Amino acid sequence: MNVFRILGDLSHLLAMILLLGKIWRSKSCSGISGKSQILFALVFTTRYLDLFTNFISIYNTVMKVVFLLCAYVTVYMIYGKFRKTFDSENDTFRLEFLLVPVVGLSFLENYSFTPLEILWTFSIYLESVAILPQLFLISKTGEAETITTHYLFFLGLYRALYLANWIRRYQTENFYDQIAVVSGVVQTIFYCDFFYLYVTKVLKGKKLSLPMPI
Repeated sequence: MNVFRILGDLSHLLAMILLLGKIWRSKSCSGISGKSQILFALVFTTRYLDLFTNFISIYNTVMKVVFLLCAYVTVYMIYGKFRKTFDSENDTFRLEFLLVPVVGLSFLENYSFTPLEILWTFSIYLESVAILPQLFLISKTGEAETITTHYLFFLGLYRALYLANWIRRYQTENFYDQIAVVSGVVQTIFYCDFFYLYVTKVLKGKKLSLPMPI
C-alpha cells in the first residue's frame, strides 16, 4: 500500500458514488451506458472470486464488497428501477467485439492456467476496454452531462494513479505485474482525449462532446 494506491481506490470509489448519485437524484439513466456498467460488474465479479478464500486485509475486503455492491446496484437502477429512462437506442456498442478477444487473450496470456487465474486475467483485460461503450454513447449523442463527465474523469484519474502506484512499487519492492501494467496503460490511453476535453471545456462550464476513440 502506498499513497497512490489509496488515492486511486478513493478516486475509483468516488466515480462510482457520483454515478449512483446522479441516477438517484435525477431519477434517470440518460447518458449512461448500461453496457459499460454490465462490463464493470463482470470485471469485479471475476476479479473478486477470492473474496471468501484469500483474506489480505480488512481494507481490501471492504473495498471489494463496496465495489461489487455499487456495480450491481448501478446495473439494477439502469435495467430495473429506472429502465424507462435508459437510452437503449444509442447504447448500441457490440459487446462481443470486446468479450471475444478478451476471453481469447485471457487463455493465451496469463500467469497460471487455472480457473481463478484465468478469470482474474480476464477481469484485467476487460477493465481496460469496459469504458468504450460509454465513450461510444457520448460520441453518438454528441454531448455528455456534467456529472457524467465528472464520473469519467475520476474513473480515468483512478487508472492514472494506479500507474503511479505500479511505478512506486517497482521502485520500492522491485514488483512488476506486466499484465496489469500493460492493460492499465491501454486503459489510460482511452481517457487521454477525454482528459483534454474535460480541462478545456467542462471545467470552463462548456458541454463536452467526444469523438469515438477507436
